Amino acid sequence: MGVKVKGINKAKSNLDKFISTVQGKKAARAIQSAMLIGSTQAALYTPIDTSTLLNSQFRELSVNGTMITGRVGYTANYAVYVHDPAHPQTFRRSTAQKEFLTKGFEDTREAISAVIRKEMSL
Repeated sequence: MGVKVKGINKAKSNLDKFISTVQGKKAARAIQSAMLIGSTQAALYTPIDTSTLLNSQFRELSVNGTMITGRVGYTANYAVYVHDPAHPQTFRRSTAQKEFLTKGFEDTREAISAVIRKEMSL
């Protein structure tokens, strides 16, 4: 005794459409939003002398198949030394900190998680 089930093909096509939407738009938008939140906080912690370091901040989103990667960094040559806690320095800016990029993302972890949940929801 066989039972006919209707709508299997439509359900499959809807699932494929949903997966492509998540991969294509929603995930990229979530990563972009997370990078914006973290990099904004990192900019607050970035030491400013001539603003070269702050102005060299970049965000990059790359898609490799199903993997989406976001990258935030600084192009100024001396950014590594300013970021490194092993090189002691004093800063003029009151909010400036060592490891400014790492701390910027750590301090906004909850906001980043919330925005990713929001972007990935239906």
